[in-house]
Amino acid sequence: MATNTGTVNILSVEHLTKSFGERYLFKDITFGISKGQKVALVARNGSGKTTLMNILMGRESPDEGIITWRKGVSKIFLEQDPTLPPDKTALETVLYSDDPVQQALYRYEKALLNQEEQPSDAHLEALQQAISDMDAHQAWDLESRVKEILAKLNITQLDQPVRSLSGGQKKRLALACALLAEPDFMVLDEPTNHLDYEMIEWLEEYLQRTNLSLLLVTHDRYFLDRLCDQIIELDEDSLYTYNGNYEYYLEKREDRAANQASEQDKARNLFRRELEWIRRQPKARTTKSKARIDSFSDLEDKVKNKRLEEDLTLNVKMTRIGSKILDLKKVSKSYEGKTIIKGFSYVFKRGERIGIVGKNGVGKTTFLNMLMGVTEPDGGKIEIGETIVPGYFRQDGLEIKPHHRVIDVIKEIAEVIVLADGNKVSAQQFLQLFQFDYYKQQTPVEKLSGGERRRLHLATVLMKNPNLLILDEPTNDLDLLTLNILEDFLVHYPGCLIIVSHDRYFLDKLVDHLFIFSGNGEINDYNGNYRQWREEQLEKERSARETKENSVPAPKKQDTPNDTAKGQLSFAERKEYNKLEKEIADHENEISKLENELASAGSDFPKIEQISQKIGKLREAIDTKTDRWLELAERA
Repeated sequence: MATNTGTVNILSVEHLTKSFGERYLFKDITFGISKGQKVALVARNGSGKTTLMNILMGRESPDEGIITWRKGVSKIFLEQDPTLPPDKTALETVLYSDDPVQQALYRYEKALLNQEEQPSDAHLEALQQAISDMDAHQAWDLESRVKEILAKLNITQLDQPVRSLSGGQKKRLALACALLAEPDFMVLDEPTNHLDYEMIEWLEEYLQRTNLSLLLVTHDRYFLDRLCDQIIELDEDSLYTYNGNYEYYLEKREDRAANQASEQDKARNLFRRELEWIRRQPKARTTKSKARIDSFSDLEDKVKNKRLEEDLTLNVKMTRIGSKILDLKKVSKSYEGKTIIKGFSYVFKRGERIGIVGKNGVGKTTFLNMLMGVTEPDGGKIEIGETIVPGYFRQDGLEIKPHHRVIDVIKEIAEVIVLADGNKVSAQQFLQLFQFDYYKQQTPVEKLSGGERRRLHLATVLMKNPNLLILDEPTNDLDLLTLNILEDFLVHYPGCLIIVSHDRYFLDKLVDHLFIFSGNGEINDYNGNYRQWREEQLEKERSARETKENSVPAPKKQDTPNDTAKGQLSFAERKEYNKLEKEIADHENEISKLENELASAGSDFPKIEQISQKIGKLREAIDTKTDRWLELAERA
């Protein structure tokens, strides 16, 4: 189906088909994306999203179809697990290219690092030459943009080799590279993975104010809803287009599912009538009856080939829970000299639903590991109730044994699983509830997609019938449809629920109060959901900014004597007028000095923030004084 009629497409896809063996991933799909349009791609795990993105970017070939890019379009693909050169440093990865402006900035940042680490006359001379090159290439604007992006994504160790970075650090570094390249078209596969809530909000705003065209795969529904103006869904080898936000997509998808169910019911009824007729027929067939038999055969194929809903059915039994869940008594923990938790006490109650939020690196996962006994606290006590059966969904996922099949993972835990209704099912039947058919059950775990691995991990956690469920970033890599079903299960889950997640929609739907990890070991208990807490935080930030703005006093207007004619200034006003001219010039000179300090700040981000705040206050003061000076100048 063609889209964006009346506009020039930056990307046009016509009659695209791709299959693996006898299975079609997509068949005869057509769509287009115009300049500045931001489109979300939605599909189940394993249904062909990654293959489609690889084909669009020229990494794979379709079986049939035409892909047309507008001439001269630059494009970038941010993969879910990006591959970066392991021997380069973070600085080299971000800046090293053939572009002379980026080369000048790379030499400047490198010279800064050298001078900071090993001050010498030679390094100082190299730095001075680098500053001259920056001036010659007018690279200071690029430097400001690079520092903004790196600071917002918490990329601070620019001389650190890529090979020593964690998976999350690599993803953020790859995202920084993609944003700095400023392409015309960007494909982002789960860009919010490994970002904390402040990073996600910043990325939303950054992408909103750019005019790049975007194809996005994400499980973060707030991110999708606020950024994208169109959703395309890949479902059972066909493509469906929804011109609207996520709420509109859900509504229209439900309408489509209802229509398909109605058509399927009609086909089944007709199939039953035809089957009865076939069984009544004698051995000898007339030409007329043969035609009807052929028609029946087509109808049979239609009914059998229609997809049966394979929705993830989370139907597990919860172990009985006693009155005591978890008691934390003055728990403390430090790691590598950094305080994670400082004297925290809390008594978990039956049925509690707690969300845990905070910036990356403040100790959320360490806190969960202590609750589960994986990590010991430095001080205090953690006591768990006798009836508690914990289930821990870890962010790092399953430990995979070589050549281990999906069915082997489940059978190692249990051959038979008891469901919530008391029925017992085999390991094979249990896996089918989690969308693993017989073929997938025989697949080695290392060959599963990221979303399939996490679904398998979830199955291993829930099959133990936990009454305390701890989930560390459970939404990463899951498709939206699986997420909806997981949420529906958790909404009705009667046990105690603890969730660490950067998925704001997920938290809003499931938790009723939060543990806020503020850093320096501080944990605050907030009674409310994520949206309520974040709105309060933003309001506090707005109030603080207004207080700062009001703290710069405007010069008092001098009383003008009644006999002072228009076009004349009183003595006091003339004195104020001359004083303002000098103060404005002094402020401008001070800003110039601070800007030079800012250019030399290198990767010292606290210093950068401090200098930036000083510059902001001085500019506010200049604006206020200039307004008053212009008022007096008009009369003078």
